Formats: sequence, C-alpha cells, structure tokens
Amino acid sequence: MPIATSSLRIGHGYDLHRLEPRPPAGEGRTLIVGGVVLELDRGPVAHSDGDVLYHAVVDAIMGAIGGPDIGQMFPDNAPENLGRDSSVFMAEALKRMRGRRLGVLSLDATVILERPRIGPVKDRMRANIARLLETPVERVNVKGKSHEKVDAVGEGRAVEAHVVVLLGEERAVG
Repeated sequence: MPIATSSLRIGHGYDLHRLEPRPPAGEGRTLIVGGVVLELDRGPVAHSDGDVLYHAVVDAIMGAIGGPDIGQMFPDNAPENLGRDSSVFMAEALKRMRGRRLGVLSLDATVILERPRIGPVKDRMRANIARLLETPVERVNVKGKSHEKVDAVGEGRAVEAHVVVLLGEERAVG
C-alpha cells in the first residue's frame, strides 16, 4: 500500500568531542559550543574548530533531508577543513535544506557538558543557530545537562550534543 508523503521531515544529530588540557600559555583549541567561546582549561580534539553543537545541528538537518553526514561533506582528512569555522558547515546545511524548499519549524538541542554550565550563554547559542539557519529564535531551543560525573563526559574529558530538528516546506502565506 502506498504511503502518503508530507512536507514534514525530522532529523536527529549527535556529536561528541574529547576534551584535552590546554597548555598553560593558553595555546591550543578553545572550547566553542553553539558559536560561543566557553572558558575552560580544556579544548576539543577535532579537525575543525570542534563546535559539537553546530556539528550535531548539521547532522540533524542532513538526516532530515536524506543527505550525507558532516564527515562525508567535510572530511577530517581534508587540509582545508583543519581548524575550519563550523559556521561554514551550518551554511552548507542551510543551502541544501533551502535547495529542497525546506525551513526549520523546530530545533531542540541538548548539550551535555560537566563544566562550565551553559545556562548563562544558551540564549546566545540559540540566537547564533537561528541566525545561521535564517529562522526565528523562537523555533530554536538549547538545553544544558551534566553527566553527573559519570563516564568521560561526566569526568570533564568530553562534550556531546544531541539535536532533533523538524523541517517543513517553505511557502508564501497569504
């Protein structure tokens, strides 16, 4: 029996980066989550800038449109991606989403990080995501959770993010 299709598409994205101590001189990668620099004596081990939240958002969008994952689009062995700003990945996801005449109806993200707490900056993360995806900030939610000192995330040795996105057909109203 045929299944009726709809303009609604849902996707899930996940990312995790190991965190390693930064040298005392402040060298090494800074921790960036949702486009916000977080003060921490550790930084992500990543080929790009390691923004775990943007990476999960990209994978959620690409999952919703049935596209390739972030690693296929921006391989970690490509020299041009070394230290690359993850907003470039977000721009590519937006382009591919718009190419299918889809837009964000709702995006819900959870960042799991033992410290620092993201509560004071999560509205900035929401605003950054909304701006990059050209959607109203009311359609974007970011939550922070700790891992209660369990496993690598709970011990402060990693950061992870989960994102669920609902996309819908863009059309003129009126």
